[in-house]
Amino acid sequence: MGNCCSVEIGLENFIIRGLDSIAGHANYICKLKQTLPTLSAALQELRAQRNDVQRQVVVAEQRLLKRLERVQLWLSKAETMIIEAERVVEEGPQQMNNLFLGGCASKSCLSSYKFGKKVAKMLQEINDHMSKGAFEKVAENQPATSVIVRPEEQPIALESTIQKVWSCIVDKDVGVIGLYGLGGVGKTTLLIQINNKFSTTPNGFDVVIWALVSKDYDVGKIQDRIGGNLGFSDDSWKNKSVDQKATDIYWVLRSKRFVVLLDDLWKRVDLNQVGIPKPSQENGSKLIFTTRSLEVCGEMGAGKKIKVECLESEKAWELFQDKVGHETLNSHPDIPNLAKQVAERCGGLPLALITIGRAMACKTTPGEWKYAIEMLKRSALPKMEEEVFPLLKFSYESLPITMKSCLLYCCMYPEDYCIPRKRLTEYWFCEGLLNEFDRISEAQMQGDYIISSLLSACLLERGGEIGGEDCVKMHDVIRDMALWITCELEASENKFFAKTGVQLLEEPDVKAWEDAKRMSVMKNKIEVLRGTPNCPNLKTLFLRENKLEVISDGFFHFIPHLTVLNLSENRTIRALPKGISQLISLECLDLSYTGITELPIELKSLKKLKMLELSYMYYLRKIPPHLITSFSKLQIFRMNHCQITENYPEEDNVLSGNNEHLIEELKSLQHLNIIRIWIKGMSALDRFLSCHLFRSYTQALQLSNFRESNVFNVLCLENMEHLEELCFQYCESIEKMKMEKLSTSINYTPCFHTLNRVSILNCNKLTDVTWLILAPNLRFLSIYGCAKMEEILSEEKLGEVTDVVGIPNPKPFMKLETLDLGNLPELKSIYWDTLPFPCLKTICLWWGCPKLEKLPLNSHTTEGNQVTILGREDWWATIEWENEATAGDAFLPSFRTVFK
Repeated sequence: MGNCCSVEIGLENFIIRGLDSIAGHANYICKLKQTLPTLSAALQELRAQRNDVQRQVVVAEQRLLKRLERVQLWLSKAETMIIEAERVVEEGPQQMNNLFLGGCASKSCLSSYKFGKKVAKMLQEINDHMSKGAFEKVAENQPATSVIVRPEEQPIALESTIQKVWSCIVDKDVGVIGLYGLGGVGKTTLLIQINNKFSTTPNGFDVVIWALVSKDYDVGKIQDRIGGNLGFSDDSWKNKSVDQKATDIYWVLRSKRFVVLLDDLWKRVDLNQVGIPKPSQENGSKLIFTTRSLEVCGEMGAGKKIKVECLESEKAWELFQDKVGHETLNSHPDIPNLAKQVAERCGGLPLALITIGRAMACKTTPGEWKYAIEMLKRSALPKMEEEVFPLLKFSYESLPITMKSCLLYCCMYPEDYCIPRKRLTEYWFCEGLLNEFDRISEAQMQGDYIISSLLSACLLERGGEIGGEDCVKMHDVIRDMALWITCELEASENKFFAKTGVQLLEEPDVKAWEDAKRMSVMKNKIEVLRGTPNCPNLKTLFLRENKLEVISDGFFHFIPHLTVLNLSENRTIRALPKGISQLISLECLDLSYTGITELPIELKSLKKLKMLELSYMYYLRKIPPHLITSFSKLQIFRMNHCQITENYPEEDNVLSGNNEHLIEELKSLQHLNIIRIWIKGMSALDRFLSCHLFRSYTQALQLSNFRESNVFNVLCLENMEHLEELCFQYCESIEKMKMEKLSTSINYTPCFHTLNRVSILNCNKLTDVTWLILAPNLRFLSIYGCAKMEEILSEEKLGEVTDVVGIPNPKPFMKLETLDLGNLPELKSIYWDTLPFPCLKTICLWWGCPKLEKLPLNSHTTEGNQVTILGREDWWATIEWENEATAGDAFLPSFRTVFK
C-alpha cells in the first residue's frame, strides 16, 4: 500500500510540474509558506483601507454630500474580497499541514496546487483593488435641497404672511426671522408651510432642518432633533455630551447653506450651545423661528419680526364654515346667522374657530346654537375650556406673579374696549399691584414695562389712541380665558365678576357681591343702586357708563376693603350718598363725566385716597373748604376741562372767585405727582406757578377768563417740565401772546418739549399763535371761535421766535397729526409757505373759515401719509394750489364732506 501511495504522489507531482511548466506558474506549492502570510497582511491592509474610505464617506454624508457611485462600487467589491480572503486565510493552516519536504511536496498535491494558485490570484486582485482605492473625493453635493416634507394642516388664509416670510428668505440682508403671535393663531401651521415650500420652490439651500423647541427648553433635546435631520442617530451620538454634539452639528452646517426652523420658542436659544452657526450674509443661511413673544424675537437677534395676526372676519367665517360643514349649516334656515355669531365670538383666532367649528358640526337645531352662544358669552363652553383655554394658559403661566395679576385686571373692561395705558397703570398702582415704587410718577415706569411685556407676549394688543391717550386692548378669546381663570381656577376670595355691555337694568345678585374680589358692570343701563350689599372681599368696583341716578345711602356701608371706585360717565347722577364716608380703604375715586354738582363733606373720611378724578364735571359747583387738604396721601388730582359757575358764597366753596383757594389747598398736599387743573385768572396762575411742586408735576393746564391784561407771556409756562396739554378758553381780553425771556442765561433755549396738545377756544381778540413754533412735539392743535384770528403762524412775528430760540428757521408742525379749525371768520393763513407734514393724518375745517383759501400743502409735503381733509364742499372748491395739476389732484381723494 505504502509503495502504491508513493507512486501516486510521485505521479501527481509529476503532473503538476508538467502543468506548471505549461502554464508558466511554478512553485504554487513551494511558495505557499510565503504567499499565505502575505495574503493575511494584504487582507489586513485592505480592511484598513476599506475602513478609511468608509469613514470618509460617513463624514461626507453627515455633511449632506452624496457618495460617488464608483466609491460605492469599490467598497462593495472590497467587502466581497475581504469575505473571500478571510475564508482562504482560515483554510490556510489545514493546507499547510499537507506539505512536506520543506513545503515543496504535498500529501494532496492537486488540492495544494489549487489552493496555492487561489492564494496567489487573490493576493494579486487585492493589490490591484487597493491601488484603485486612493480617491481624491468620495462624495459631492446633492442636486437638490434636503428637506423632509411635513404633514400639512388645512391652510388658514396665511398666503400673504407666507409671501412676506419668503421675501425675507430671499433677502440676503436678513438672516434671522422671528414669527410671533398669540397662541393658536397659526404660527406652527405657517412654519410647516414654509418648510414644505422649500421642497417645491427653487431656493439654493443645501438642507432644511426642523426642530421643535417648546416650553421646556433643553439643549440636548434640540440637538437630538437637529441631529436626526443630519443622520446622527446611532448609539455613539446619543452617548455624546452636549458640547460634543454641538461640535458635530457645527462641522456639518458650517460648510452648508442651511435653513433651520425652530418651532415654539419661549426664551432665547443659545445657537452656539446647540451648534448652529449664526446665519450671515457670508454663509447665506437662515434661521426662522416661532414664538408667542416679541421680546424673544429681540433676544434672538431677529433681523425681521413678523406678527402672525388673527384672521379677518371674512376669512374667519370661511374657516368656520369649513369645520362646521355645509350639511349642518343648511340643516335649518336660522343656523347660518347663528353660526356667524358663534364665529364672531372666536375673534378670528384659528384655534378657536377650528375647535368650536368641529364641536358644532353635528348641532342641527337653532336651540343648540343659541345655547353655544350663551355659553361663549359666559366663557363656559366645554370645548373652549378643554382645548383652547389650556393652550393660551401656557402664556399666562409663564408670566411673573405681578404681571399675571395685571393681565387679569384687564378682563374687567368690556370686549374690544380701548383701555388708556396711563389710567390702567394708575388703577394698578392704587390696587397695590405695582409694589416697587411709592410714587405714581415712578410706578408709571413699572406699569409701562408690564404693559410692554404683555404686548410682546401677545396677551394684550395695541388699541390706538383715544383722546390723545395710547390705549391697549384685550383679544376676546384672551379675555374669556382670563375670566375662566379668575372664575374657575383662582381661590374663591379672588373671583372676578364681569358683566359688561349686557344691558343690565339693575345691580347684580347679592351672591355675586359676596363672593367677588373685583366687579365690573360697565356699559349697562343700571339706574339705581339699592340695598346694602355685604362685600367682605370686594376691592374693585367699575360702574362706568351706566345710567345711574341714585345710589342708596347704605350701599357702601359693608364694603370695607374697596380700593378703586369708578363712577365715570354716569351723566345723570347729581349727588353722592353720605354713606360714601364708609369707604375708608378707598384709594381711587373717578367721578369724571358725571353730573355731580358738589362734593360731599363726607369724603373727608377717605384718608387713604391717592387718586381723585374730577375732569369734565361740567355741573360741578362746589367743593367744601378743607376737603382737599384732608386727602394728605393724594398723588393724582385732575380737574380740567370743567365749566364751573359760581353759585355758592366764597366762604363755602374753594371754587369761588378765581379758585385761588383750591390752589392753596393743593399746596398743602406734599405727595402730589400728577396734576391736571383748571385755573381762572392771571393772579391764580401766578400763585400756582410760584409752587415748585406744581411746575414739576402738572400735565395739563386749562386757563380761562384771563381779563387782567391784553398780553399773555407764554414763556411764564416754560419751566413746567411735564406739561402735555394746554388749553386757553374764554380769554377774551388777550390780544397777543408774547415770548419774553424770563431768564438772562446766555444758553437760554426755552421751548415746550413735552407739549403735545394745544386748544385755543373763544379767545376773540387773539390774532395769531406764532409761539407754537416753540412746541416741536405738538401732535394735536384745535382752534375754535377766535373772531380775529388771521394767521396761525405769522411770518412777521417769526423774528421774535428766532430771538428766543436762537434757531434761524425752525420747522413747525413736524409731529402734528391733527389740525382742527372752526368758526374763524378772519383766518387767511395757517403758514405763509408750504410745510413738510411727515405725521399729519387729519385736517378738520368744520365751518366758518371762509377766508382760508390756501393750505400749506403741496404734492410732496405729506408724502407717504394718508391724510384726510374734512370740510364743506363750497369751501373746498375755493382752495388755491401752487400747482393745480399736481397738488389739487393729489389731495382730491383725501377730501371728505362734512357739511353741504
